[in-house]
Amino acid sequence: MAAEVMLMNEIEATAAEMGIDMNIDFSSIQLPPGENCGIIADDDDVYHDDQLEFDSGFGNVIVVDNLPVVPREKFEKLEGVIRKIYSQIGVIKEDGLWMPVDPETKKTLGYCFIEYNTPQEAELAKEKTHGYKLDRAHIFAVNMFDDFDKYMKVPDEWAPPEIKPYTPGENLQKWLADEKARDQFVIRAGTDTEVLWNDARQSKTEPVYKRTFWTESFVQWSPMGTYLATVHRQGAAVWGGANTFNRLMRYAHPQVKLIDFSPGEKFLVTYSSHEPSNPRDANRVVINIFDVRTGKVMRDFKGSADEFAVGGAGGVAGNSWPVFRWGGGKEDKYFAKLGKNMISVYETETFSLIDKKSLKVENVVDFSWSPTDPIIALFVPELGGGNQPARVSLVQMPGKEELRQKNLFSISDCKMYWQSNGDYLAVKADRYTKTKKSTYTGFELFRIKERDIPIEVLELDNKNDKIIAFAWEPKGHRFAVIHGDNPRPDVSFYSMRSTHNLGRVAKLTTLKGKQANALFWSPGGRFIVLAGLKGFNGQLEFFNVDELETMATAEHFMATDVEWDPTGRYVATSVTSVHEMENGFNIWSFNGRLLYRILKDHFFQFLWRPRPPSFLTPEKEEEIARNLKKYSKKYEAEDQDVSMLLSEQDREKRRMLKEEWEKWVSEWRRAQEEEKLERQKLRDGEASDEEEEYEAKEVEVEEVLDVSEEVLSFEE
Repeated sequence: MAAEVMLMNEIEATAAEMGIDMNIDFSSIQLPPGENCGIIADDDDVYHDDQLEFDSGFGNVIVVDNLPVVPREKFEKLEGVIRKIYSQIGVIKEDGLWMPVDPETKKTLGYCFIEYNTPQEAELAKEKTHGYKLDRAHIFAVNMFDDFDKYMKVPDEWAPPEIKPYTPGENLQKWLADEKARDQFVIRAGTDTEVLWNDARQSKTEPVYKRTFWTESFVQWSPMGTYLATVHRQGAAVWGGANTFNRLMRYAHPQVKLIDFSPGEKFLVTYSSHEPSNPRDANRVVINIFDVRTGKVMRDFKGSADEFAVGGAGGVAGNSWPVFRWGGGKEDKYFAKLGKNMISVYETETFSLIDKKSLKVENVVDFSWSPTDPIIALFVPELGGGNQPARVSLVQMPGKEELRQKNLFSISDCKMYWQSNGDYLAVKADRYTKTKKSTYTGFELFRIKERDIPIEVLELDNKNDKIIAFAWEPKGHRFAVIHGDNPRPDVSFYSMRSTHNLGRVAKLTTLKGKQANALFWSPGGRFIVLAGLKGFNGQLEFFNVDELETMATAEHFMATDVEWDPTGRYVATSVTSVHEMENGFNIWSFNGRLLYRILKDHFFQFLWRPRPPSFLTPEKEEEIARNLKKYSKKYEAEDQDVSMLLSEQDREKRRMLKEEWEKWVSEWRRAQEEEKLERQKLRDGEASDEEEEYEAKEVEVEEVLDVSEEVLSFEE
């Protein structure tokens, strides 16, 4: 208490010196209106703009119309029928069923209100019972209560929409015209999200944009780098711009968990899963497909989690993700979903099923689209205890014509890998041995662009080797396989074009005993990183496949992720918060030289900003490759300028350090001169400060070790 009084006295004394009156009438202070006193938080525009429709509070109430009009004595019977129908869908709140009565006739008015525990149950009730036929004269018309408020706001008289003057939008591709031809990336660490330039020549990053609490879970670039998407409680948003990141559009989807862009960036798919009131029921899944530019919902899909869990695990709550897979290349013409004994293929012109029916395929368990063409590869496992073999089929859309089929025998598992141009399809087939006690792996290689789609069978030299990883060379004809047993498996490289026969697969080389469990090809092909992640503690080998030689070996201890930049010039390796130590990222050159390292606590994400496809024709790219020396002169001159600038910066840094040192020395000399008389006094008048002018002398010191008293007697 005494300390508080002393502190208050000190504050009052300071205020008196500054002429501040401490006698304040707090009742006279007028704060700005509103809970936040007019101070808007950074993320208010994301959460509170325009009060989104789903915040009205009646999302769990439905209105059921076209009910029978009955007198009071039949009221209880009708209510029992309605309650029985709607209780099967979800839990109706206590006193949550209300049928208004006409006060004059004492009869019901032909409609009722039903309140569920959750909006998801209300939506499901509307979906399942709208158009329900109670009898010949009564067909239910069901609406969400929130919709009535929207319909009531529609004016009675039509008025033409206001025509706004055209204002040109921002150039969302301006970042591609960077004078230094740099690439951008986004990182998330702690509560911050940052977009940065990779200024590799200067061995550092350059900030572009930074925001705290920009997203609630993760960020994601669109496939061509035009947009950056963020995820929030009320939905998703996309950002972009010429010089900064402005919000371009919002997509309302409460509790959204996952998002996915179509390859051409035209559509955004959002996903959420909601727990039901009754624990015995399955989770309720909601999937929306938005037009990216307008924010309009083009199609929504709702149902139980079981309906969307077909085709493998992953994503959230055991559902596979993405649920819808896009086909038709960058044109975004088709998307498809795996179902029970069928593949549902939709076209984006009307967002309806092709031919209004799904592709029926008995027991189909997996499918994948060609990256460039409307071709689906699907896999059907063995049936009838092996009497009906497994098969891989290629089906052309939209005609659903089967282009090729291959039967596979004694199959335990199958995975499909498309080459990025859609030229080749590799099917990794795990087969049982004759005893059925073990399996071995082989590859079925489809040459998609050749006549009749020929298929080759490839088996490893040791067919019992376990396949750890497989990866096609982007835009190329080679592929790499990691095979064998840990801790030192082998890495083999193959080509679909052998020297003497362009139609045969050939092995290029096998690297023995490598500490690798993942393959990362450069986007331009030719170079590959053999990475040992997780158990291998971040071992890295940078390999030139053209020359079949190792360019460098390195280590990024505990690395969890490896990602090439979109041009194939640089590689980022990162340690995310999966580990509690060494969080951050390293930037390497394509040939394995460490350029710089950034450490960040609680590091979550590193994503290079993708680039759109080049407008150059293959012929023009070949011409540039042939005349690379002519083009490289300009960049060599720029590199020399940068090198000279860095040298000049180093010289300037050394000069400043030298000046700082000399200043420090002169300060100590000045202090020494000022204290000289004091030192002389302490030395009993000796004038010199030089150590060598002193003479060492031995000084004898007598020390009394013990003192004792003894009484002596004297005899007279």
